[in-house]
Amino acid sequence: MPDIDMTVTADDGTPLAGTLTLPPGPGPHPAVLLLHGSGPLDRDGNAPKLPMNLARPVAEALALRGIATLRYDRRGTGATPGDWRTSSFHGNRLDAAAALRALADRPDIRADAVGMIGHSEGSLHSMALAARTDVRATVLLAGFANVGEDAFRWQGRAMVESMPAPVRLLRRPLGALGNRGLARLKKTRTDVARLAGAKVNAGWMREVLTHDSRDDLAAIHTPVLAVTGAKDLQVDPDDLDRIARLVPGGAETFRIPDLTHILRRDPERPSPRSYGRLMREPVDADLLELVAEWLRHHLDAAAVEPSAAGRVASS
Repeated sequence: MPDIDMTVTADDGTPLAGTLTLPPGPGPHPAVLLLHGSGPLDRDGNAPKLPMNLARPVAEALALRGIATLRYDRRGTGATPGDWRTSSFHGNRLDAAAALRALADRPDIRADAVGMIGHSEGSLHSMALAARTDVRATVLLAGFANVGEDAFRWQGRAMVESMPAPVRLLRRPLGALGNRGLARLKKTRTDVARLAGAKVNAGWMREVLTHDSRDDLAAIHTPVLAVTGAKDLQVDPDDLDRIARLVPGGAETFRIPDLTHILRRDPERPSPRSYGRLMREPVDADLLELVAEWLRHHLDAAAVEPSAAGRVASS
């Protein structure tokens, strides 16, 4: 499976270092841009203490269907210069738009068959780009359909409810503490600020709090697949119903049993404390199959011949 180093030049000239994975055989190929979640994530979706390892299994599953995949290091991660804490939510979207244009401009890629896969924050940028650009298909993994502040508040309640009983008894004081933290955040005016002694990407957070993804969903005129795990603690699975109603023409939605926000299944009570254990497991195979087959159909891609498929799987 050929991996090619590919650098995308952002609008401000910053080189976004990435990898383009091509399927076997001659091009041009259908392709997708893979957009990861929030924080200091590299092209594989990994943060220093959170090794998601999402990109490689996605790229392999898509290559078997004749689809190329581009992913890149966020600013300040991997080989891309900068500071992720000073990157704005809107700036991240502009970087994604630049990567989408660069992907479609390649001679080995079919410009009429380019799609997107977004996970968490990446799904929000996928919604926005699908509403504003001529993409062929869009996959939303764990994306919310609400105002950002409401999504954050849902997440906070879900996190508390996932904790042991003694912690759940403190839900009211913890909620009050969270409200004070949000109020302090809203008063900040710098890209980076200290809250509760920690340095946070305040500018990004202020933008996300006011972002309403419903506006973008209502403007999408391309096929949409939306998938959220039934045990996601960071995005309300019920938002799938909103997505289906908001997207003109509807969207195909799946709530996968036991699937968590990090795209692994957990048969136990969901908790972020389980993430370390779950990330030692592979990305859910049923999810990969669902996404890859859906994209193959909507990007009009041809599956790789069995002999070639064996070479891809073993490379």
